[in-house]
Amino acid sequence: MSIIAWIILGLVAGFIGSKIVNKSGEGIVLDIILGIVGAIVGGFVFSYFGAQGVDGLNIYSLIVAVVGAVIVLFLYHAIVGRRAIR
Repeated sequence: MSIIAWIILGLVAGFIGSKIVNKSGEGIVLDIILGIVGAIVGGFVFSYFGAQGVDGLNIYSLIVAVVGAVIVLFLYHAIVGRRAIR
């Protein structure tokens, strides 16, 4: 995939993932970064279970990236929430 496709996929997946987890967007730049990291994490998770990871700019790749973004956000909030309690 090209850089532009990664940015578009990252923006859409990051925005959807942040809306699922905390009901507000993280901002354009953070949504892009979240979506790209989510696509990588989602690709690892899906390949671990025998499915294909991100393979282009399509709906399946968007689903993989959104699942990865949700996982990343849950882990982030678990770590930050745990530190805020102390």
